[in-house]
Amino acid sequence: MKSVTLREKKYHMQDGDNISEIKIENQKIIENTELNIWEALIPVFALVGMLAYNIYVYGDDALSGSNQFILLLGAAVAAIVGFKNKVSYKRMLEEVSENVKSTTGALLILLMVGALAGTWLISGIIPTMIYYGLQILNPTIFLAACVVICSIISIATGSSWTTTATVGIALVGIGETLGISIGMTAGAVLSGAYFGDKMSPLSDTTNLAPAMAGGELFSHIKYMSLTTIPTIVITLIIFIIIGFNIETTGTPQIEDKLQAINGAFNISPWLFIVPVIIIFMIVKKTPPLIALLLGALLGGVAALIAQPSIVVNIAGAESLNFESAYKGIMNSLTVDTSVETSSKELNDLFTSGGMNGMLGTIWLIVCAMVFGGVMDAIGALARISKALLSLATTTFGLFASTVASCLALNVTASDQYLALVVPGKMFKKAYKDQGLAPENLSRTLEDSGTVTSVLVPWNTCGAYQSGVLGVSVADYFVFAFFNWISPFMTLLFAAFSIKIKQLKNS
Repeated sequence: MKSVTLREKKYHMQDGDNISEIKIENQKIIENTELNIWEALIPVFALVGMLAYNIYVYGDDALSGSNQFILLLGAAVAAIVGFKNKVSYKRMLEEVSENVKSTTGALLILLMVGALAGTWLISGIIPTMIYYGLQILNPTIFLAACVVICSIISIATGSSWTTTATVGIALVGIGETLGISIGMTAGAVLSGAYFGDKMSPLSDTTNLAPAMAGGELFSHIKYMSLTTIPTIVITLIIFIIIGFNIETTGTPQIEDKLQAINGAFNISPWLFIVPVIIIFMIVKKTPPLIALLLGALLGGVAALIAQPSIVVNIAGAESLNFESAYKGIMNSLTVDTSVETSSKELNDLFTSGGMNGMLGTIWLIVCAMVFGGVMDAIGALARISKALLSLATTTFGLFASTVASCLALNVTASDQYLALVVPGKMFKKAYKDQGLAPENLSRTLEDSGTVTSVLVPWNTCGAYQSGVLGVSVADYFVFAFFNWISPFMTLLFAAFSIKIKQLKNS
């Protein structure tokens, strides 16, 4: 979930009779009658091909900048298609501007997460979480516990983003210390976070889906639980099985790790006051940006109280005074910081990039929004969805087309919201015509649009979660079981006509 408000987009120019705007609630879809499906797909094929070759050449370094430029090249291809179909440069630029503008909240949140991670590291908050977590969480059940913990917090906060930015970071650290693959831990964290995000009435996507489908919020949640609960149960079973079969290094080496943490930090349960305050604020519907900013500042205060020697060391000073305190805290908020321990593994873990560490992710999101903006401006997004809709000749075909459309929009538009809004608008009448209640559409939108956004590296959700957790999408993709099982579950229900709600007057 992104804590960004969808804004109504208005244009005051004419591009010809081929262009029309469809406004839905606070969002609009652009249709272009002159654009055919093959022209709409040209930028998609070009982008996928270029990304595939770029990843082949750069491997794990592809996100260091080359993928970002590939997204801009994809946007250029889309622009060429747009010019051929009588779409003005001005319209494309304005749509890109609106797309980038819509991510402002998300970008600021990313910066605050980076700042929070920095102060929570040097204050000992994250190390304290890891210290006690190592003693409480048995390696065998650790992955399943991650799912449960993140599910509870995400339901309470309504935000997968906030969940991963707080407890998610700590859990990845604990898992790494236990010798568990960071991809596995991140997959468990995201599975729980997105389950909670889907089922929480506080989540913006959970409210958006029924709004697009013409349904009611709590009816949507109730109906969605039919596919979501079996999916999370399967996910938990898989992680329990994995837990019993993986070999961990945490158990025999845990004492060394605990001593190393104790030697580098002043560990105290009082440090949990800060994350408790932040989680309480978010539960009370405090805007995430405000909560994270306060969390970063409180982390700085906690660092001065609990870890003054670390603050002095980061500042490169000899003693704690106002100047060294200011410099130490400011460095932790903004640039790379690290705390050395007697454990090499922990040295790798206890590092933070601050706000600076999030700039690569922000760069990726901005470039993705350029591509998605041009695709929207030329009418390609709407055209792709319409083509998928035309293939729906049966009830199952309608569900399958909806899923395919959501997946396609997550890849092409690079935005979770558009993956709900565009198919929601395009498929709403088709569901009604087949006598299907709007809950069918809203459930399918969430099962395929909301949860799969995190599986696309250049999608805002994929970029965010990868940046926050410090784990590439490729590493956690397979282990985010809940996220990729969800669309299959909704298709399974459709194929066997399980709990397919009909309109009362049909």
